[in-house]
Amino acid sequence: QVQLRESGGGLVQPGGSLRLSCAASGSIFSINGMAWYRQAPGKQRELVASISGGGNANYVDSVKGRFTIARDNAKNTVSLQMNALKPEDTAVYYCSAYIRSTSTGWYNHWGQGTQVTVSS
Repeated sequence: QVQLRESGGGLVQPGGSLRLSCAASGSIFSINGMAWYRQAPGKQRELVASISGGGNANYVDSVKGRFTIARDNAKNTVSLQMNALKPEDTAVYYCSAYIRSTSTGWYNHWGQGTQVTVSS
């Protein structure tokens, strides 16, 4: 069984920074792409940033230059460094990873989500 667990959310003032972390655990054989999504109240979930197994990163336009996604393949982790945060970044952030477990094929796994609130 594979699990993703996020940490690092919280309340921050506009202009501040937060770092989200996500650790994959369980019967993992291989991990391909990893990503961060977010969902604000009343809005659809959107892809914020993604990173391939080779380290190529992509970002939604609204966070380019402010957010940085990174992964540690040895530790099966992915992080999201968020700087210059704005109130519109307020959302529940979800970690996602395309994982092949030792018992099943490839499957897109999700974390439980962590709340990020940007407010003065």
